[in-house]
Amino acid sequence: MLDHAAARRNMVTGQIMTNRVTDERLIEAMGEIPRERFVPHARRGAAYVDEDVEIAPGRYLMEPMVLARLVQEADITADDVVLDVGCGTGYASAVMARLAATVIALDVDQALAAEAERTLSGVDADNAIVVSGPLTEGYPSQAPYDAILLGGAVDHLPQALAEQLAEGGRIVGVLRAPGSVGQATLWARHRGALSSRPLFEAQLPALPGIAAPARFEF
Repeated sequence: MLDHAAARRNMVTGQIMTNRVTDERLIEAMGEIPRERFVPHARRGAAYVDEDVEIAPGRYLMEPMVLARLVQEADITADDVVLDVGCGTGYASAVMARLAATVIALDVDQALAAEAERTLSGVDADNAIVVSGPLTEGYPSQAPYDAILLGGAVDHLPQALAEQLAEGGRIVGVLRAPGSVGQATLWARHRGALSSRPLFEAQLPALPGIAAPARFEF
């Protein structure tokens, strides 16, 4: 039988700490949260591998290293309100709940949202609130957000998410144009203006429902 605690320690030391992740609170959170609970039972043996793990058709648990680096770049503080866009079964929400005041975990799939709610309650993430709705619309009733995590690759940043970011807020995610290498990207709002910069190359499965705006050809 797989020793999940040992696998979790190996993930932290072999995938997280060796890849420029130095935030001690984040390292502690990922070392404590049982990632295997957020993976279907048949795939729990792969919960700690260094790749994306399928949790439902077309939906994946983000690779640990990529998640850790994105969350670190989000620079989440204990007073922050965070939006997790495309939360899936809620693992990233559980991690960020250890760092933030409140996490809003949003998913378009109601079955995944229900699973996230059950699993988050089982890991004492009482400050994570699960909601369901279109990912492109965010969750305006709890905005503005100090940090927003995109839980999969996108080819543009939806305007509604940008508008829900607080002054001084950060959005992290992987921006990927068709046929190109994905770029982990940080968007930040300063004095009302939103700027972006690339962080590192990363490949993630696409986040459902966030596609490029239609283009007209003449």
